[in-house]
Amino acid sequence: MPEEKTFMGHPIGLFYLFFVELWERFSYYGMRALLVLYIVDEFFLDMAVEDRKILAFGIFGAYGSLVYATPIIGGMIADKFIGFRKSIFLGGFIMALGHFTMAFQNEVTFYIALGLLIVGNGFFKPNIAALVGTLYGENDSRRDGGFTIFYMGVNVGAMLSPLLCGWLGHTYGWHYGFALAGFGMVLGLAIFQLGLNKGILGDRGYQPKKYRGKKVGGLLEVDKFTYLAGFAVVPIFAMLVYSNNMIIFGQGLMSFILITALIGVLGIIIYRCTQVSRVEAHRLVVVVILAFFIMVFWSFFEQAGSSLTLFANENVNLFWIDAAQTNAINPFYIIILAFPFSMLWLYLTKFKMNPNTPIKSALGLAQLALGFFIFAYSANFMDADGNVPFFFLLVGYLLLTTGELFISPIGLSKATELSPAKYVSFMVAVFYMSSSFAHYVAGAIAKLTAKSGADQEGMEPGIMNDIVSYVTGFANGTTDSVVEGVQRLAVYTSVFAQIGVVAMCIALGAFILSPAIKKLMHGIH
Repeated sequence: MPEEKTFMGHPIGLFYLFFVELWERFSYYGMRALLVLYIVDEFFLDMAVEDRKILAFGIFGAYGSLVYATPIIGGMIADKFIGFRKSIFLGGFIMALGHFTMAFQNEVTFYIALGLLIVGNGFFKPNIAALVGTLYGENDSRRDGGFTIFYMGVNVGAMLSPLLCGWLGHTYGWHYGFALAGFGMVLGLAIFQLGLNKGILGDRGYQPKKYRGKKVGGLLEVDKFTYLAGFAVVPIFAMLVYSNNMIIFGQGLMSFILITALIGVLGIIIYRCTQVSRVEAHRLVVVVILAFFIMVFWSFFEQAGSSLTLFANENVNLFWIDAAQTNAINPFYIIILAFPFSMLWLYLTKFKMNPNTPIKSALGLAQLALGFFIFAYSANFMDADGNVPFFFLLVGYLLLTTGELFISPIGLSKATELSPAKYVSFMVAVFYMSSSFAHYVAGAIAKLTAKSGADQEGMEPGIMNDIVSYVTGFANGTTDSVVEGVQRLAVYTSVFAQIGVVAMCIALGAFILSPAIKKLMHGIH
């Protein structure tokens, strides 16, 4: 390949992919900011508010789980059959249809729209990140910075969409907000095509030669068969979201699916460890460990789209923005901090002080824990109605954001660097699968906040009870107040304090294990 053009020291292709991901995330986070509020405030109005919350958290958890599970399949299909480019176009097109379908208020189209978004994301998500990874060689010092810049593109879209889609949804109707998300996805695909026309990816991402023109059953070419199959499975995923509370073999449906998927994926990884060198096998193990850390992180962080959004709506004295738009706080911070963090890693590398990836993961989890302690501590400053100052929401999100910058883009960077070249897309999908489990756990945690304060039972005596009581000011996580807002605040903040305790314990565990993990990385920082 000829020498590639660079901008700000990075391949020019990074910046096209930056804008593609920006608009894809615009579409995703625009819909995410509206989903729970839409269900609680405007949909299923024949149900009690607490039941609507539980339903909303269940749908949010099932949708989020499947959104991050399907990239496993999409990554494998792209690696073996149709390549990154065709997968990205297919996924983006299906997602755009899903957003536009959300613009119709009907229960059937609602679940079909979620099915389209889940399938489309499966084809899109692992392959855009894998393409970024192909822009850098092994141990390229620019890699972490490049992924941090790419990650900023994610968050520009994530910041703009709650502001714009949230404003449209509240001012003119939820469905206008959903439709705007669809236009964002279409714009992302247009930018991707423009970049391809300019040759920004060289020969990267094409369909494997082995399957070009090859037909399935002598009828359809492999790529066209994949397109058809992608649409055919949409109703299946729509039904999975609809039936998320169904019990099968003593487990919830989503729990059963995720456990089955986990067993299958671990089996594939173990088999692949036997097919590669000892060093490559050790590095694959590290990707799995990092995926576990990121699963824990997102399990708690994803309260942002569910319980933290309703907390902001019900118990925070907001000004300038509404509850849906609070989803823009985190990406706003990332936009401000992404470039400084990118420069920080390079600066620390010069002086051999850059923390290794396991240490960064531990620091990220510790900052997440502090953020939830801040949310919980806000209860000490409530007014007579049980509302707390906006300031605590801003500070808590700041700590969640700095934690995210320590763990998420760095972990994604290492997932591409540690994986053997032929397994990169699959292992990136494994990394995203951790978020699938995280969203399911996040939905379960959020349901704990759906109880009315009057029904909240006191915590069992013990260290956890003592910490929650100390941080929130609510003894045993309950209150004698008859004010509904105070009762709700006791529920929210007691759950947030417990999240802080668990996250801090896991962070300490990550610190202790970091030397062993570093050894398994065999020279990759």
